[in-house]
Amino acid sequence: MKSSKVRRGIIASLAAIASAGMLALGAGGASAANTANIDPSKTGSLTIHKYEKPATATSLPSDGTALTPAQTAALTPMAGVTFTVQKVNDIDLATNAGWAAAAALTPAQAAAKAATPGTAVTTDATGTATLGSLPLGLYLVTETGYPAGVTPSAPFLVTIPMTDPTGGNGWMYDVNVYPKNAVTGATKTVTDAPAVKLGDNVQWTITGDIPNVNPIDGYRVVDKLDSKLTYTNSTVALSNNAALALNTDYTIVFDAASNTLTVDFTASGRAILAANPTAKVLVTVNTTVNTVGEVANTAHVYPNAASFTITPGQPNGPAATAPVITKWGNIVLHKKDSRSSAALAGAVFSVYRTQADALAGTNAISVGGTTSWTTDAGGNLVISGLRYSNWANGAAVSPGEAGYQSYWLVETKAPTGYALLAQPVETAVTGNDPSTVTVTIDNVLANAAGFRLPLTGGVGTWALTAGGILVLAGAGLFTVTGRRKRNEAK
Repeated sequence: MKSSKVRRGIIASLAAIASAGMLALGAGGASAANTANIDPSKTGSLTIHKYEKPATATSLPSDGTALTPAQTAALTPMAGVTFTVQKVNDIDLATNAGWAAAAALTPAQAAAKAATPGTAVTTDATGTATLGSLPLGLYLVTETGYPAGVTPSAPFLVTIPMTDPTGGNGWMYDVNVYPKNAVTGATKTVTDAPAVKLGDNVQWTITGDIPNVNPIDGYRVVDKLDSKLTYTNSTVALSNNAALALNTDYTIVFDAASNTLTVDFTASGRAILAANPTAKVLVTVNTTVNTVGEVANTAHVYPNAASFTITPGQPNGPAATAPVITKWGNIVLHKKDSRSSAALAGAVFSVYRTQADALAGTNAISVGGTTSWTTDAGGNLVISGLRYSNWANGAAVSPGEAGYQSYWLVETKAPTGYALLAQPVETAVTGNDPSTVTVTIDNVLANAAGFRLPLTGGVGTWALTAGGILVLAGAGLFTVTGRRKRNEAK
């Protein structure tokens, strides 16, 4: 409830007292039972109904009466909101002077005269809290506890009793108030599907609601990046494209020591936010991943100045985004003999993001400036720093779905004595343990591929030599036989 609305109620009550006095004078005096007079023997009650502030005004009455379920059906109740109710001293509502004094006070002025510590009440699941048996008087109501990401309603004043709006000629001792809270939600998303290797751009977008209050006394977005992320740059915009100017309407500060980005809106920027309450604040953060692993990241949106000093996660503090994750790992390749399973050292591989690139030998993936990897004495190599195949844009994906990334291995040099692979091998990155083999590739001997070439000193050479001997022997036999026949003819 706005303090101005309450003040109008107080003024209306004061007017009713004045009218009642005039009526009493005109009638020659009213009896003690006249309903226009406050009954000082009574006590009253205050029922607070707490709802989220809707995007547009409801035009519902705010006169101390209880709204019907039909009137509040579209509103969202808020549980767990605490109010402190304090009676303001030296205000006697049984006198016209007391009402005049009450009407002249602001909540800040009333706070200096309020009884301490006051009484705290907390709303239940229906968003309702009731304080009964209240002495008649002026009360200061302050919202002192509320969920994170909430902009509380301003402190307000309320009288017990209030003028009964039905007829305006009596008093209402049980008063209902409906202060609204502006709830600021926040989300964070990641765009990493275009990235395949360490050093590629990974983009995070923080989306924050704008509190539906005016003025907005503070608005801040903080993104503490995981140590596996390296900050590049960031931008700020509104979802409805309302103009914002850097260093005029907002500032961006990145603290490298803590790896933390802070966006603060200036007074002019907050005025733009207040003028666009249905828009969203969009903070886009560009980073690179510098280490394999699963990188979870959150951000916080501080919707008011009071929240700036509250530790995230505590009541009255900032709204936190749900964690969003990007995943980076390895290909661990094991190379072995196709028959003996012996480990093969010296095989050299490159990796590609598409089968077409692998077949053409173009656009090999470069991780840290390296485009080829060689198996060690154990027949192993590790290609470290590739995005998970089955995880993209913060969610699991399957083969054939958008964002799924296969990797294609091409053997560019075979181990000595072995044949090169005839075609690329498709594989996937699904983990980051460098000791876990993810793909095993066999090599066949170069002279065991289904045919044999003659080699000096080999079986093939002996066969060729033996054949040559037989040919030569045949030729010699033919020569000798020919000579004998010629001699006989003589």
